[in-house]
Amino acid sequence: MTDKIQSIIQASISVKQDILRDEGMIARIGQSVELIADALHNGRRLWFCGNGGSAADAQHLAAEFSGRFYTDRRALPAEALHCNTSYLTAVANDYSYDVVYARLVEGICNPGDVLVGLSTSGNSRNILKAFEAARQGAVHTVGFTGATGGEMKDLSDILFNVPSTDTPRIQESHIMIGHIICELTEAAIF
Repeated sequence: MTDKIQSIIQASISVKQDILRDEGMIARIGQSVELIADALHNGRRLWFCGNGGSAADAQHLAAEFSGRFYTDRRALPAEALHCNTSYLTAVANDYSYDVVYARLVEGICNPGDVLVGLSTSGNSRNILKAFEAARQGAVHTVGFTGATGGEMKDLSDILFNVPSTDTPRIQESHIMIGHIICELTEAAIF
C-alpha cells in the first residue's frame, strides 16, 4: 500500500515538473494573467464552466476571484455558470445538455469578458459549444484540458493542455495553474 501511495504522489509531482519545464506553458500562464487582469480592469467579467469534478474546480476558482485569495480586497466579478440548477436542468431537459453553457454565454456574456472552460479530455460537447458561442460574441476563451487539448485546442485563445492523460493528475494541475493565475491577477490589480 505504501508503494502505491508513493507512486500516486510521484505521478502528480512528475506532471507538475513537466509543466515547470514547459516554457510555453509558463508563458501562457503569464498571458492569461494579463488577459484576465485587463478584462477585469476594464469592467468585464470572468466566467467558468466544467462538468463533474471540473465543475467543482470551476466553482472553486470562481470563488477565489469573487471572494479573496491572499488579499482582503473588493470582490472581482467571477462566477461559475452551472450554479443555477433550475436553469441547468430546464435547458438540459427542454433542449440538450450540450447547450446549457452556450445559451448562458449568449445571454449574459459581453464582448471582452473571459470564459474559462475546464475539460480533461478537451472534448466535452457543452464546453465546446460554449467556446463557439464565446467566439461569436467576442468573449475571450481560456481552456484547461489534458495532454492533447482535444477539440478545445482550436477554440481556446489560451490553452493549458496539462501533459497527462490521467484525469486526477490533470485536475490537480488545473487547480495549481488556476491558483497561480488567481494569485498573480490579484497582485496585478491590487
